[in-house]
Formats: sequence, C-alpha cells, structure tokens
Amino acid sequence: MTNMEPIETMEIKDNTFARQFETIVPEGLLSVEYSFQEKKIFLTKINSPEGFDNQALIDVVLKNIMELIIEKKFRLMPIHPRIVLFIKKNPQYKELLPPGIRI
Repeated sequence: MTNMEPIETMEIKDNTFARQFETIVPEGLLSVEYSFQEKKIFLTKINSPEGFDNQALIDVVLKNIMELIIEKKFRLMPIHPRIVLFIKKNPQYKELLPPGIRI
C-alpha cells in the first residue's frame, strides 16, 4: 500500500512585480494573484495551466501561501470562491481574517 498524500510543503515564489504567488507544477505555472491594502492581502484569482485539475495540489499551494501570510503578519481577504472554500475547509486559517469578516 502506497501513501498517496500530496507533498505538504513546496516552493512558492512571491512574484511582487506580477503581484502573485507562483509555483511550478508538471503542467506549467500555477499562480494565485493578490493585491494589498492596509496590511491586508486580497487573494483575487487562481491561474492554473491548461489541463490542470489537481484540487489537492491547489490546497497544498494555498496552505503554503497561508503560512507565508502568517509569517508576514498580514490579514487575509479571500476574494476568489475557491479560496473561500479552502478557508471553510481549514478553519485554523480563519484567524487570518480581519475582525468582523466571517465566511
């Protein structure tokens, strides 16, 4: 029996010029676009390569991005519906939401 657990940590590049977090997957570049406003990071869009549909890997990427947000002490504004769903499934990250924001 083999362990099919996805890798939990991966290299995520913060491309500040393009305002997106990036990682390379076998199909190409996977990125999560963001914008900043007053110590809040708004995760606005997930861009995945054509033919890519590995939701478990997207979760791993999002977990790694959450850890970066924790390190930088930002507040999280999940704009993209897939990211809102991720926060609902991983309530430990709800503490990153600004006061008064509930999902």
